[in-house]
Amino acid sequence: MVKRLLFFCVTLLMGVSLSSAATTDSGVRVPFKQAVGMGKFKQNCAQCHGEWARGTEQGPPLIHNYYKPSHHGDDAFYRAAMSGVKAHHWRFGDMPPVEGIKKRDVTRIISFVRWLQQANNLY
Repeated sequence: MVKRLLFFCVTLLMGVSLSSAATTDSGVRVPFKQAVGMGKFKQNCAQCHGEWARGTEQGPPLIHNYYKPSHHGDDAFYRAAMSGVKAHHWRFGDMPPVEGIKKRDVTRIISFVRWLQQANNLY
């Protein structure tokens, strides 16, 4: 009985979670794993980098050749979010560390950004 109840709860939660996958502005469905990162991105990064990482007047686009894995690997994203980074490609000024960000959140954000880059044919 307990196993059935547990199975039911897990199944219900999976259904709710799967239904929370998102769709991009161009109609592309964001896989669940990356949708979690998308939520963290929107909370922590979108204000400067744009809702779909296309940049704003405050920060550069991450959907750009500069941020491909061959030019800025995942470690560069961790350093930027956790410790901040000096401006070196753009004229937006230095990026301060993201206040209160956790490494696991950055991992999820990177997964979303890499998926988004790939969906935009950057690699």
